[in-house]
This record gives sequence, C-alpha cells and structure tokens, in this order.
Amino acid sequence: MTLGALVDAGADLATIKSELRRLDLKGWQISAERVKRGALFATNVKVETTEKHHHRGLSKILEIIDGAELAPRIKERSTKIFRRLGEAEAKVHQVEIEKVHFHEVGAVDAIIDIVGAAIGFELLGVDEFSCSAFDVGAGTVKTAHGILPVPAPATAELLRGAPSFSSGVQCELVTPTGAAIATTLASRFAEMPPMKIESVGYGAGSTDLPDRPNVMRLLVGVATATEKGEQWDPPVIVIEANLDDMSPQIYGYFVEQALAAGALDVFSSSVQMKKNRPGLLVTLLAEPENLNRLIDLVFRETTTIGVRTHEVRRRTLKREIVAVETPLGEIRMKISRLNGTMLNAAPEYEDCQRLAAQKGIPLKEVLALANFHYQKQREPQK
Repeated sequence: MTLGALVDAGADLATIKSELRRLDLKGWQISAERVKRGALFATNVKVETTEKHHHRGLSKILEIIDGAELAPRIKERSTKIFRRLGEAEAKVHQVEIEKVHFHEVGAVDAIIDIVGAAIGFELLGVDEFSCSAFDVGAGTVKTAHGILPVPAPATAELLRGAPSFSSGVQCELVTPTGAAIATTLASRFAEMPPMKIESVGYGAGSTDLPDRPNVMRLLVGVATATEKGEQWDPPVIVIEANLDDMSPQIYGYFVEQALAAGALDVFSSSVQMKKNRPGLLVTLLAEPENLNRLIDLVFRETTTIGVRTHEVRRRTLKREIVAVETPLGEIRMKISRLNGTMLNAAPEYEDCQRLAAQKGIPLKEVLALANFHYQKQREPQK
C-alpha cells in the first residue's frame, strides 16, 4: 500500500524498479494497476516472486542493502526500518537480535516493499514524515507462526508509543512491514501538519472492504509556518524519571549509555522528594523512533520504577562545522545561523581539549586562540 501510494503520488515506477535491480535479489517482478476500493480509485502495486525460501537473518538483509549501489539516505532508511523490525521480532520471540530469522518480512517481496518505499520517498524528496493514528483492525490473522490475534505480536510491539485504535473491522489493517515503515520514519503522530499540498497518492490494499475504501493516503507537500517567521523542527519526546536511591557512579554510566542509544540530550536537576530525600529529576530528549529503546534503558540501568513522557515542540538553529587553522593545529568551529545570519560560533571542545593536552597549554587559551583565528578568517581580505 505504501508503494502504491508513492506511485500514485508521482514516484516513477520504472525508476523504482531500476533502483531495486541494484539489490542482489533474483526472481521478482513489480507492476502497478489502477483499481477501485469503495468509492475511491487507487494504485495497487504487486510484487511477484518465484522464491520458495523465505527465511533470512537480519544480518543477511542488511548485507544485501549495504552492498547495493543506492543513495545513502535510501540505505539509511531501509536499514533503520529492518533494524526496528529485528528489535520487535527479537522481543516477541525472546531471542537476541542477531539470532532473529524473518519469515514473511524476510522474503524477497517484503525487502522490495521496504527498500522500494525508501526509494519512492527519495524520488519525491520527502524529508520529514507525519502519521495519523493507526486503525489496526480486529479478529485474527494467519502467519508463519500460526493463527494470531490482530494486531499481530510484532505489529503491536512496533506500535508501542504510537496512537492506535480498532474500528472493529474483522481484518488485519496494519502489518508488521507497514508498522515498521511508518513508526521508523514518522517524527510525529498527529493530525496533518501545516503544509502546502503538492500531490496526493492512494495506495490500494489487496482486500476490498465492504463498508470503507481499503486505501492508504499519502499527502506530499512543503511545510508552512504556523506563524510569520516561525519554523518548527519535528517534535521530540521528553522522558523523565525521579531518582532518590541511586549511586552517582551509576548515573554517569547511564548518561553514556543513553547518548550511545540515541538520546538527543540527557541532563538532571536537583529535586526534593517525598520523605524529605534529596533526589534527581533525570530528563532525556528522544526522537520518536528511539522512545521505547530509551525507556527500556532507563528501567534497566537506573533504580526508578516509573517514567513519564510528553511530546514537545523544538526549534533549533541551522548548524555547520568550519575548520580553522591555528598555530596549534586545526580546530573545528560550530557555527549556528538564523535565516542565513550567523548568531553563534563555538570551538569544538574535543579538539581544544586534545590540543591543550598535547601542547601543555591551558584549555582557556586554546579556546581563545580558536575564536581569534576564526574571526580573523572571517575578516574581508584587503
């Protein structure tokens, strides 16, 4: 349905097919046709394969993607989607992620679906994603693991943290593949954000439901400011926990682990807790796709027994890195701009720390030297 919506919105199927040929996969064909689902016309994309062996491990799938001559962002998005699928399957089946063997989603058609979607998004120039709440359907579904309730266990795991509901339709309306694509790429789950719509695509499901069109709608457009001069970044999630019984040594280790796991920032504030105990309010900033991973880390590495989350809007300045030559060596400068105007310039701390240690010079002098030579570099040549 995602591929169908992308093609319907203007992504060229021939180009998608040509790019998919770069994957080391044999025995597949892809086609599209216009169909009617309820009162709507939509594009139904079919992936046909002669493959009989459907089992592939995550490492093999990532190897296929990495070995293809695809654009970096196509590889990155495809890899993130499959890793998220692997994490969900590993949790459901209680095995290590390296030992996960995909069944349906390891087949050629599923790989074509996911990588093809990443190619389609790239062709349409999509940078950010927003998704509405998921109608998961109801009843049961037949899988390689037998008859399972809707949503299937892997789908339910993938939808953790995303708004979901059931309209009561006795059908699987969200598959693991679809859930993985949407929850990996979406930066927010809400009503349609402010945007200038440029194209609309309808992707048809294989089943024609009796009381509603079985389609996925894709709106593609340019983000618009909600106020004059206002440009918001995609929302992020704030994760909070109160701690009053944990060693400071553990906190330092936890911060390192959280940043390595994808936290945008980690910080703490002193608070007075019940029973007159001094404690810490630990706060993490997370992108939606990293929410569950970081919550699990908080429970595993700290002594808290509960966390709170809420979505916040964020606005950041455009940033770039500029290398500056100094008598001590090269130092990178972090430059931030607003509407093209430079507002801040700061030396990269790690560069200055390394040179200070190597040269036996106070760190404050290295920082001052970096700022001096950056300003000198910016002066117009006479």
